[in-house]
Formats: sequence, C-alpha cells, structure tokens
Amino acid sequence: MTTGTLFIIAAPSGAGKTTLVGRLLADDRQVVHSVSYTTRPPRADEADGREYHFIDVQRFLAMRGAGEFAEWAEVHGNFYGTSRAWLEERINAGADVLLEIDWQGAQQVRRQFPDAVGIFILPPSLGELERRLRQRGTDSDDVINRRLAAALGEMRHVAEFDFVIINNVLAEALEDLKAAVRASRLHFPCQRARFPDVFRFFDQD
Repeated sequence: MTTGTLFIIAAPSGAGKTTLVGRLLADDRQVVHSVSYTTRPPRADEADGREYHFIDVQRFLAMRGAGEFAEWAEVHGNFYGTSRAWLEERINAGADVLLEIDWQGAQQVRRQFPDAVGIFILPPSLGELERRLRQRGTDSDDVINRRLAAALGEMRHVAEFDFVIINNVLAEALEDLKAAVRASRLHFPCQRARFPDVFRFFDQD
C-alpha cells in the first residue's frame, strides 16, 4: 500500500490553475510538483529539471516504446510525457505528488494509478473566462475563440474528477484546493498506510 497520494489537476486555459497550483506548492511542502518530459526547446527563463526535462525526439520515442510514461501527448508538434517510475518512487516514499495535465492525460494516468485524486478547476462563467483570456493581451481574437471552444470541450469532462473548484475569488479557491488535499489525506486507506502503528492493534487485515 502506498503512503503518498497522486493529485491530478486539470482546468481549461484561463481558469487560474497555474496560480492556484503555485500558491498551493508554496504553502504545502508535503506536495511535490511532477516535472514532465518534453521535446520542445526550453524558453529563456526555463531550466532543465525545473519546468521540464528537455530531451530530444529520439529519446522520447524510446521511452514511450519502453512503456516508461504514465501519460503522454503530442501538442503542436512537440511531445510531452510523465514518468511512471518517478511517480511510483515518490508516492511509495510518502510524498504527495501533484500532476497538471488535461482530461485526456488524466484518463491515461488513472488507468495506471486508480487511487489518484482528480481535481478540476472551473471558471465562474464562460464570460469571465473570455474576459481573463482577453486581459492577458497576448492572443488574437481567433486564438481566443479557439481557446474558448477548447475550454467547452474540456469542461464537459468535469464529472470524471473527484473535486471541482470554481475559481471566482482566488483566495477562496485556494482554500478550497487546500481543503481538497487535506480531505484526501484523511481517507481511511491513506491514514492506515501513513500511520500503521495507530491501526496495528485493531486492524484485522
């Protein structure tokens, strides 16, 4: 029985996932952020092993062929994947691991980690989501419209997740995210695995 928990967090672009995850990681040192592999080149402010493990296509395909990824995807001509062995090692060591992926990646991961806890972050409305995307000032109208259409498709999978957080007020959404993490740790299998001495005298398994 593992002693850590795998948290899968998904959200449409503009829902505030990156900000919420960053604040959770800063406040809860027990949660470890999963670092994925990618074949895209690093940006100027990115470091290998921090934002991503940057590898070439040949190595990625070899890892994929060997079944080393818990999930993988091709996005805009670049490959992204999450190491299954890394997840297992951290979880078995008692760490809670946070994995940011889309709903398709979440489906892949849950086939291999059925006890993973899914958390989906929603915007309060499509109108607010559009306002946030436009406020960035980085995308054209066509790009924003494509993002909104993609967001609708993603949000249709919200029922596949265990917790749903509506990010209307950031501070409240952050408290909800922390509450979901704390509640997941209190599930009986997690508590028994983390504190075996407490259950030893009356555990019949």
